[in-house]
Amino acid sequence: MKGSEAKMTAFMEGADKRYIIPVYQRKYDWKLENCRQLYGDLKRIMLEGRSSHFFGSLVSSVVPNGSKIEYHIIDGQQRLTTVTLLLLAIRNLLARNRLTSQSERLDEQITQRFLISPWAALDDQIKLRPVKSDREALSRLFGDKEDFDLTSNLTHNYRFFCDMLTKEEISVDELYAAIGKLEIISITLDEGDNAQLIFESLNSTGLALEEGDKIRNYILMGLKPQQQNAYYDAYWTKIEKCTGYDVSRFVRDYLSIKQQVTPVINAVYHAFKAYADGAQRPLEDLLEDLLRYARLFEKLRTCDSGLGEKRLDDCLYRLSRLEIGVTRPFFMEVLRLNQDGKLSAQEVLRIFLITENYLLRRNICEVPTNALNKIFLMLNREILRYDSTTADYVDKFIFALLSKKESGRFPTDEEFSAALSSKQVYLMRGKYKAYLFERLENHGTVETKDVYRQLDHKVYTIEHIMPQHLTPAWTVALGENAAEIHAAWLHRLANLTLTGYNPNLSNKTFAEKRDAQEGGYKASGLKMNQKIAQNETWGLKELEQRNAELIAQALRIWAYPQTDYEPVLREFDFCTLDDEEADLTGRDIAKFGFQNIEQPVSSWSDMFEHVVRFLHERDKSVLFQLVSASEDATGLSNVFSSSQSRLRSALKVDEGLYVEKNTSTAYKITILRRLFALYNVNPMDLVFYL
Repeated sequence: MKGSEAKMTAFMEGADKRYIIPVYQRKYDWKLENCRQLYGDLKRIMLEGRSSHFFGSLVSSVVPNGSKIEYHIIDGQQRLTTVTLLLLAIRNLLARNRLTSQSERLDEQITQRFLISPWAALDDQIKLRPVKSDREALSRLFGDKEDFDLTSNLTHNYRFFCDMLTKEEISVDELYAAIGKLEIISITLDEGDNAQLIFESLNSTGLALEEGDKIRNYILMGLKPQQQNAYYDAYWTKIEKCTGYDVSRFVRDYLSIKQQVTPVINAVYHAFKAYADGAQRPLEDLLEDLLRYARLFEKLRTCDSGLGEKRLDDCLYRLSRLEIGVTRPFFMEVLRLNQDGKLSAQEVLRIFLITENYLLRRNICEVPTNALNKIFLMLNREILRYDSTTADYVDKFIFALLSKKESGRFPTDEEFSAALSSKQVYLMRGKYKAYLFERLENHGTVETKDVYRQLDHKVYTIEHIMPQHLTPAWTVALGENAAEIHAAWLHRLANLTLTGYNPNLSNKTFAEKRDAQEGGYKASGLKMNQKIAQNETWGLKELEQRNAELIAQALRIWAYPQTDYEPVLREFDFCTLDDEEADLTGRDIAKFGFQNIEQPVSSWSDMFEHVVRFLHERDKSVLFQLVSASEDATGLSNVFSSSQSRLRSALKVDEGLYVEKNTSTAYKITILRRLFALYNVNPMDLVFYL
């Protein structure tokens, strides 16, 4: 690797040079503020009389190609492309006599020094070769403005420079001279250099890469240019399209499936790199697997299962409206099993509908959501462990969900009915209110209303039948306990409905709301309103009656699943280190899993010893610093020591490092939680099988 200071213009100059942006790079995405900052820097260079201005680094690898020398830009494409746009704007404005220069034929000088190779073939004259999606837009900027691609970021930034140049805050000659004072560190890689490692270590002044961008670079950067193009077209562009260009989120789900551990979103790249390095599989196999799961991800994202089952696609849409992402890894595995011929479309439908019921019941009953990630992360593996087959998969799935306790539980009919009956539904989050009323209106009928769209566009609103503010007429209608009835029932489900005429109905009496020609309950096309319209009055009796009817309807819509399945030999219960609710009293441990590796153990002490040693091998400095520190903020100094004699029953971890092993199981768990925090390891990574 060779590095040296250079002028930006010196790097760009040369008729035989080409600047290739490899396919693994992202599109050009500098924003107007980045261009405005560059233009401001150039103005200050001239106004303050500076001799130079550091413009960052530019990393490239040189690839000879016949008479041409190709510079494959590894880092710095945003700066290189932006300066090219600025020079092109100067050249075009001069050529069209929109600007004048003291230098004769400056436009031709810029053209031939920095922009094109005049003796090359017509389709190869432009020296900068962006990624495919930007290439046509750049080419059009060399022609008539009527042909510019107005959807491209290159075009917007080019036009910005044109606007700034025509203001002539400084002369074009001064600006051109300022560009010549931009200095870079030009780093050229040798043949044996690891481009990816160098790329990771750079402290670029450009825009930060997304995790998905880094993964793309990691996969493609080490390949020969021809392979890069082939793999990019065959796999990566398809993966980006399938994931809606949210590759980071998709890879997070992919790793959750493969490793049973969910990385934090801003560490997805490092987690993927560790997985890929450890997998030791051919790159094309990995890309094929990624693409396969990306297509499953797309089915969930677009709510199109491709199975020809409308009820399933409708369910996918409803689940997407609830925005519960923790189910995606499990759902992708279910769809994969369908593709593999292990599950029928009807079995897939049942799994999705039961999951929908599970999520809704938990929300209504206000069951904490912290357990959901772990449940769905391990659910497919838990199901398969019952007998190591996919036979009776749906029944095993139901059994697994119904076996959950505490914060993982599937609320019973009794719990669900009581919670929905008393819940202040009007005060719920909007997405759950919309979901409830869509289901109550459309379930069980083919003549469905587009409730979601109508609510999104404010055509429908959720209205109180008994109004939010009691009028004298409503006080009389409700009777002597009007205030108590109003306070108890106002925001509950029984007193709410959908309407497209909320402002017109407002605080009117029930009879007026029912009989109004425009928007009255009798005239409504919504079946829930036609049901309400059958009442003569609206008071406590009607509220209680409608409440009972809606609860009965809810139990049909979100039915509690049933199964006769019982595993022949019950698989181990399990919990993780972060599970605060787990009661380990009297429980024996059979094995533990850590970062996708399982280890049989004979006791909790055995497990404790294994995990402490593993953490210590990961970074030996942590515990040695702990025992040598004068102050202890971790609360661990009483169990770790550099002296064996200071502990009652010492376990040797390393030379000069001991840990107390004569502690209760509960205290061992406490020690491990503190250690995991000290090592910055996710406690969900440690799983106990009981």
